Amino acid sequence: MSLLADYDAQLRAVVPEPLPAGVSVEHDPPVTRFLGFGGQGWVEYRDLGELDEAALDALIARQIARFRERGERFEWKLHGHDRPAFLADRLRAAGFEPEEQETVVIAAIADLDLTVEPPGGVVIREVHERGDFERIAEMEAEVWGEGSATRADDLARERDADPAQLRIFVAEAEGRVVSAGWLRLPPRTEFGTLWGGSTLAEWRRRGIYRALVARRAQIARDHGRRYLEVDASDDSRPILERMGFRAVTTTTPYVWRP
Repeated sequence: MSLLADYDAQLRAVVPEPLPAGVSVEHDPPVTRFLGFGGQGWVEYRDLGELDEAALDALIARQIARFRERGERFEWKLHGHDRPAFLADRLRAAGFEPEEQETVVIAAIADLDLTVEPPGGVVIREVHERGDFERIAEMEAEVWGEGSATRADDLARERDADPAQLRIFVAEAEGRVVSAGWLRLPPRTEFGTLWGGSTLAEWRRRGIYRALVARRAQIARDHGRRYLEVDASDDSRPILERMGFRAVTTTTPYVWRP
């Protein structure tokens, strides 16, 4: 199978087991709804097939109705190779707003250089405590000018549900968290998936991001995973491609707000 086919078959619409506290899953074939994670939800699927416009509009309307009754925003994760071709148009017509497009990149772990070390004065450390999750949230708020009010809660709840499936790392320097990233190990797949990676502006271009990738790749390899997957921003994509990742498709969050 191709990397894209493996990605579609193994990672899309995967349901974590067990679910974090407060999160629930509902199936409305061909989509799956994830509700109650960080005050929002998601709609995911492997393939919508060739639904006609009326059937697609009805499917979209059902998702909106369910989240409207909860007063909850949700994200429809649209991939560049999704069918039908008019899906993005129908989402916009239903009131969804597209956010920044990212590129799905995948690497075979065996092809990566896992010896990358952080620069002098920077230490990468795995963290498990709520206080460290709050430090991650504070760092992200500084990077982006705004933070997720639920970041620390989300990490804590997900890790409490299954610590083996979520491994969280910080890069520290001068007593500060200067970058952070986490690794998810979805069950019954060949993949580890990488998340986070925000780095304070004054600590960029020093190899911290690459070192965080290598550290998490080591963990994924030790758990028998063959591949690493990242939803890469335009900033991180060139770094990852130089490390050996390959672009397979794009993904764009289409967000509906009550």
